Amino acid sequence: MSRIGIVPVDIPSGVEVTVEKKRVLIKGPKGELETPMFSHIKLENDGDKLVVKRTDDSKVAREQHGLARTLVANAITGVSEGFSKTLIVEGVGFKVDVSGNKVTLSLGYSHQSEVELPAGITATNEGNKLTISGSDKQLVGQIAANIRELRKPEPYKGKGVRYDGERIIRKAGKAAGAGAGK
Repeated sequence: MSRIGIVPVDIPSGVEVTVEKKRVLIKGPKGELETPMFSHIKLENDGDKLVVKRTDDSKVAREQHGLARTLVANAITGVSEGFSKTLIVEGVGFKVDVSGNKVTLSLGYSHQSEVELPAGITATNEGNKLTISGSDKQLVGQIAANIRELRKPEPYKGKGVRYDGERIIRKAGKAAGAGAGK
């Protein structure tokens, strides 16, 4: 039995869940999301709780049980509370500017990098902190990863784009072994 799959999903007030044969539609104050549903999984709506059950005890059904519950729970959390990722831009002359649905980054290259945000994703910046937020957990994480990929943090000075709370292991550099070759 899946330990994650058997836990019922709470449906907060203001969130409407519609269970169809191949998908689940979830509407809430922060938007609406659609989650595909597997053929070996069935959902039962018990008012303020959503119960995920398997149709049989096959290997595929057991594999999909916890995943289906997690996908539905993330969608419900997304439309009620939303998700966000915070990125920190470190480096001399490194800047972030948000205007509308575009994020412009100056990351020490000869050109500025622009990232266009898809519908449902918003960005705000406060100094060197950039916060990406939206209702779709996967999309928020992917946009944050795409921005981080523009200039990953390097281990010598720590310059680059990193997640808030990410620990960069620093290296000593050339000065540490300067007297060894004389």
